[in-house]
Amino acid sequence: MTASTEALRPVTASDKDRPAREIVVAAFYGPLAHRVALALIPLRIPPPALVLLAGFVGLAAGLALVSTSFVGAALLLQVKTLLDNADGRLARLSGRVTLLGRYLDTESDTLLNLILLAILGAVTGQPWLALGAFSVLTLVLSADFNLAQAYREVRRGEPDIARGSGGLIERALAFVYRVFFAPQDRLIRAFSAWRLERALREVENPSERRAATLAYHDRLTLLVLANLGLSTQLFVLGICLVAGAPTLYLWLVVAMLPLLVVLLLRRELLLRRRRAA
Repeated sequence: MTASTEALRPVTASDKDRPAREIVVAAFYGPLAHRVALALIPLRIPPPALVLLAGFVGLAAGLALVSTSFVGAALLLQVKTLLDNADGRLARLSGRVTLLGRYLDTESDTLLNLILLAILGAVTGQPWLALGAFSVLTLVLSADFNLAQAYREVRRGEPDIARGSGGLIERALAFVYRVFFAPQDRLIRAFSAWRLERALREVENPSERRAATLAYHDRLTLLVLANLGLSTQLFVLGICLVAGAPTLYLWLVVAMLPLLVVLLLRRELLLRRRRAA
């Protein structure tokens, strides 16, 4: 494929296969990141290099926060978000979606979230609020990932699989994931499956169970969770920093916890309504 043909590839060619779209990504970061990815394909830059670059830009934003340069930090966070979106698009466009890239992306983002929120806690004088925000943010992002995966498996019957190379770095990142992330993934999946099975324990008809399961794994829940994703988080944080209100962002993140509870209760209400129908 020639460079001119590559440049004509639509944004949808690099979109992530997800049941719901994040508005700020669809409207802004996605189209820009698509152009960045197209420009980088001829240079044969590996997608993990963009993940690392995004991490360094995020650290630079943290340093700007330490010096209370809020506007500078806000701008750097948007650059970091752009690179975050570009690495996945570059991987999909170039056919280089790998487990190494996925592990590196997840783990570097989580580490950077921890650093940024710790700095916000120090800058605002609210360390406990920042710790709570980090915990809620991690839970929401994990719920978004796992419920989207479950939706894909239930409705399409196929897991989302990336290629593994078995290399040393990949194995090291996989070990970190198994220790720190996999338990949370299993807990969220198990809790969701337990609540579903609890509601269906008296339903024996396979078609009724299938219909109820589809109702439980609803798209609106995933749409809300997708729009609480990391791109949206850093966009909102940037707005709060420009407005000189970093504490407001911490409270907004903590407020996602009751919203998450409401979403879970809504899923069960949909399930009960489906059973009654």
